[in-house]
Amino acid sequence: MSLRAPEDPGDNTPIITANGYHESIYPTCAALAARVNNFLETEAPTSLLKAVQEQIRTALGVIGSALERYSLDEISLSYNGGKDCLVLLILLLCALAKYKKDALPKALHTVYIISKHPFAEVGAFVDESSATYKLDLVRYAMPMKEAFRTYLEEHKKIKAILVGTRRTDPHGENLTHFDETDSGWPAFMRVHPVIDWHYAEIWAFIRHFEIPYCSLYDQGYTSLGGTTDTHPNPALKAQENKENSHQTFRPAYELVEDDAERLGRDW
Repeated sequence: MSLRAPEDPGDNTPIITANGYHESIYPTCAALAARVNNFLETEAPTSLLKAVQEQIRTALGVIGSALERYSLDEISLSYNGGKDCLVLLILLLCALAKYKKDALPKALHTVYIISKHPFAEVGAFVDESSATYKLDLVRYAMPMKEAFRTYLEEHKKIKAILVGTRRTDPHGENLTHFDETDSGWPAFMRVHPVIDWHYAEIWAFIRHFEIPYCSLYDQGYTSLGGTTDTHPNPALKAQENKENSHQTFRPAYELVEDDAERLGRDW
């Protein structure tokens, strides 16, 4: 899939303005697409980044298929500020670079289902990134099924929602790139472009492109839920300092194994 924009600004074009806003999402899409395209056309210096290149190509193909099946008015993004949906957001913006300026919406349809006990840091990052990436963000503080039902009732054109679920997530084992919702759920197509990404690949993408992320990840959190069920990952405990009894944790991107990602979650 080509990421070349109709008016390619080149790799050095700023992604955002000083205040984080654009008149449309086009400049952000074009600038991100230029950077990602340049990465895909360059020989990766490590095996991890080579794997990321392949994952990007696959994810962009899935997003491209979704954009062929549905109009821009019919597609939304499920976004909660976490690392996986952040990668998905960036790739969706890249894919939209193929459209002309006047064909793009001023903001992306996005739904945010707030945790019952939300972290202030997550809320702050969602606010910041929504402004940066021009998200038309609708928030619901209710159970997920009820939230999606309400969202679809209020946004009747939406037929497909892109979700940052990965294979190692709960209930992610048997998902494909395109899955209708299960019986009893509001009907829409779930699109999973990053379903087969590994944990290390998610972080390699974020760090390679220097994408800002939620500050909790630098405090040892590797999977973000609510304040009552989410803790720093014990696998990232830093060596104790005898002069300081306070336990510290290494950043999330230092974790390697997929299976250890949710050791800081209570299920």
